[in-house]
Amino acid sequence: MSTQTTPVHTEPDPLRQQFRMAMAHLGAAVNVITTAGPHGRCGITASAVCSVTDTPPTLLVCLNRSSAMHSIFDGNRQVCINVLPASLESIARHFAGMTGMPMEERFRLPVWDQDEGGVPVLRGALASLKGRIAEAKDVGSHAVMFVETTEIKVRSDGDSLIYFDRNFHRVPRTWKAWSAE
Repeated sequence: MSTQTTPVHTEPDPLRQQFRMAMAHLGAAVNVITTAGPHGRCGITASAVCSVTDTPPTLLVCLNRSSAMHSIFDGNRQVCINVLPASLESIARHFAGMTGMPMEERFRLPVWDQDEGGVPVLRGALASLKGRIAEAKDVGSHAVMFVETTEIKVRSDGDSLIYFDRNFHRVPRTWKAWSAE
């Protein structure tokens, strides 16, 4: 006699649901974080990126520890944080896994350069911050990675891409003042 078990689907508790709803209202820049090295090459779309200090220039990046890519980032330790312009929303969708495009095919798109260590750098990024993971701390389901920046490239044009209310949105670089007529 065989026994079949039905997977149990549990909803997050009410506090977690409220937290997720609240975080959907926290607009954030969209970034594609990339790595390459002896553990492989990969990238992810992330909005959980934040400056920490400018002495030394350090950012934090949060990555789900259950992600298959966590061990690749953790093993390689070299990363590039690419801040996306609105014109590259499709890249954000690919690296968020929304399009089904395989990882290696994503890197064959004609938008990538590589640094001397092979880490992919997005050619049209508003800013690209290359560096190394200096420290990582596990907090709940995520790893908080502190990235010490060693090289920065910044553009002076282009609209921003943010993630707000579970959608991508364009934020114009310049706002026109409203005038009372």
